[in-house]
Amino acid sequence: QVQLVESGGGLVQAGGSLRLSCAASGLTFSAYYMGWFRQAPGEEREFVASIAWSGGSTSYADSVKGRFTISRDNAKNTVYLQLNSLKPEDTAVYYCAARFYLRREYDAWGQGTQVTVSS
Repeated sequence: QVQLVESGGGLVQAGGSLRLSCAASGLTFSAYYMGWFRQAPGEEREFVASIAWSGGSTSYADSVKGRFTISRDNAKNTVYLQLNSLKPEDTAVYYCAARFYLRREYDAWGQGTQVTVSS
């Protein structure tokens, strides 16, 4: 059974930084693409960033390019999201997700971690 557990969220002032972590278990971590998504109140969940199984390929939403960085440590079964230069509009619940490299859809999700950016 795949489990994804996020941590690292919190309250931060605009311009500040946070580092989110997602610990994965119950899967062959290195065979999965990993992604971060977020959902603000009243909004649909949106893609934030993803990283390929090898860590060599990353993708970002335009709204976070240059400010957020996704990385992974396959030895620790963990994916990270470094959030810099945070803005109030980054306030959301951030979710970690896993996608087996042969599949098109993310099929495992974490419970989410709240990020709140005050102005």
